[in-house]
Amino acid sequence: MIDTTPQTADGKVLWHFSMSLDGFVAGPNHSMSWLSRTTSSRPGLVEEYMSTTGAVLGGRSGWDATPEGVRPYNDWQGPIFILTHHPEDARKEEGVTLLNCDVAEAVRIGLEAAGGKNLEVFSPTIGAQLLERGLIDEIDLHISPVLLGDGVRLFHNPGGQPVHLNLVGADEPTVEINVRYRPLS
Repeated sequence: MIDTTPQTADGKVLWHFSMSLDGFVAGPNHSMSWLSRTTSSRPGLVEEYMSTTGAVLGGRSGWDATPEGVRPYNDWQGPIFILTHHPEDARKEEGVTLLNCDVAEAVRIGLEAAGGKNLEVFSPTIGAQLLERGLIDEIDLHISPVLLGDGVRLFHNPGGQPVHLNLVGADEPTVEINVRYRPLS
């Protein structure tokens, strides 16, 4: 099985999520409790992301569902940008900037704040908009051994065209990945 090489802080726009096997990045109401039963695929992964992430761009729905004081990777301290149409009624928090602008402008602001490190996108809707505009450099997914059946999908594009991807680090970039699990009893 191909595992990606460690992340580098190259100033890229990285759409990054843990995802259920059936394509959900959050449960109903943006619940993330399902992640408590999963473990990292390799030691040091969280520290790797903490060191390569310069800024985070998220959306309002996820922000509203995040408890006050909770930061990405538990204690990462970089700038967070929340893109919203209504910043006036959003929760204010130290280190979090509320933006009301075009997604491309939000990326420009985030990359500048990231100081040469990666801008991580933690929003399915913003990620999809950036993907459509060609502003995503990489999609980094951690597939968790769980079927949620409901919640927030990574990518929802009814009636849209397929988005073909190349597998990073593979000799054949269009190869399928085989994942095999057994249900727990």
